[in-house]
Amino acid sequence: MLKIAIYGKGGIGKSTVTSNLAAAFAVLGKKVVQIGCDPKADSTINLLGGVPLKPVMNYMREDREPEAIEDIAKEGFGNVLCIETGGPTPGLGCAGRGIIATFNLLEDLELFETVKPDVVLYDVLGDVVCGGFAAPIREGYAEKVLIVTSGEKMALYAANNINSAVKNFEDRSYAKVYGIIMNRRNVEQEEEKVRAFADSVGLPIVGDIPRDHDINRFEDMGKTVIEGNPDLPISRRFLELAAKLLASTEAGFEENDSEGNASEKTESDISRENSEKQ
Repeated sequence: MLKIAIYGKGGIGKSTVTSNLAAAFAVLGKKVVQIGCDPKADSTINLLGGVPLKPVMNYMREDREPEAIEDIAKEGFGNVLCIETGGPTPGLGCAGRGIIATFNLLEDLELFETVKPDVVLYDVLGDVVCGGFAAPIREGYAEKVLIVTSGEKMALYAANNINSAVKNFEDRSYAKVYGIIMNRRNVEQEEEKVRAFADSVGLPIVGDIPRDHDINRFEDMGKTVIEGNPDLPISRRFLELAAKLLASTEAGFEENDSEGNASEKTESDISRENSEKQ
């Protein structure tokens, strides 16, 4: 099972990236679960025809105890199973605690044992990685972390904070940062800025998503670009990234390198291991 937590600054395009990746995995024949971990509860809306899903926290506030996964989830495009944690009443309570409560409920309902997904995506608010928002990267949930950023100063600042937070969990067997997705905003010298940041923290840029009007066009219809037209160049970017992530899991995912960063096995690594086994 491929389990990925996608973090980034609020408004940077995490939900767009996550839902398009979910749709891409589905097109590639995988059973996908997407869990929105944001109080706005809008992560899965473009997989559901533009119709918002009732968040788990809303049920809890109503003192209603869901008895089955179907009570809190809905299948969207490509049979992606969509779940939204939601959050507390605005101005009251802690959204991080809401995520923890939701995860506990999903365990009680045996989500993974029942659905048996190939891919699980967690779309997580990343401005502050507190205990609750860090829940997806704890052992047993996500294995890889992708950080979405543009070349904007505050987006890179948040990306650095997220990377630092994940590194703080290294000795607890939590998820590792797999790489950066550059979600372009067409700011001046954007690629140079993102690459400089990536080099400074020792992370690869695993995805490069150009600013494309087709994304907005299909989102206005309540769709991902994958659903809208999988043959578009922007759709192929997401399909290629999904295939790359699947290949990394099939090839193997090495332990941290000397800098504390997770690294993908290269073809030469795999060939060498196969030779040693023979």
